[in-house]
Amino acid sequence: MTLSTHVLDAAKGRPAPGLAVRLEERDAGGAWTPVAERRTDADGRIKNWGRAPGAGTYRLTFDTAGLSDFYPEVAVAFTITDPAQHHHVPLLLSPFAYSTYRGS
Repeated sequence: MTLSTHVLDAAKGRPAPGLAVRLEERDAGGAWTPVAERRTDADGRIKNWGRAPGAGTYRLTFDTAGLSDFYPEVAVAFTITDPAQHHHVPLLLSPFAYSTYRGS
């Protein structure tokens, strides 16, 4: 299983390079444990987190302060039920809105 993300700056119509993103896993008690932190590449992507996440609930926290005056960070929580599948979590960001979805 792999996990990837892609950040697009919708206001500029291009990828968001150099954006810090933190991956965390929720433990049985509900607390978030850091797994990895990476920066998006020149194409706004992170393809490798250093380990393949297993089944569980995870959160990607995007440091968007440099791209949005309104949203200093965006946190997206999601659940992996089938670790054999690829999971892609894109973020489309504009100054006063954002959206995400399960990509391919």
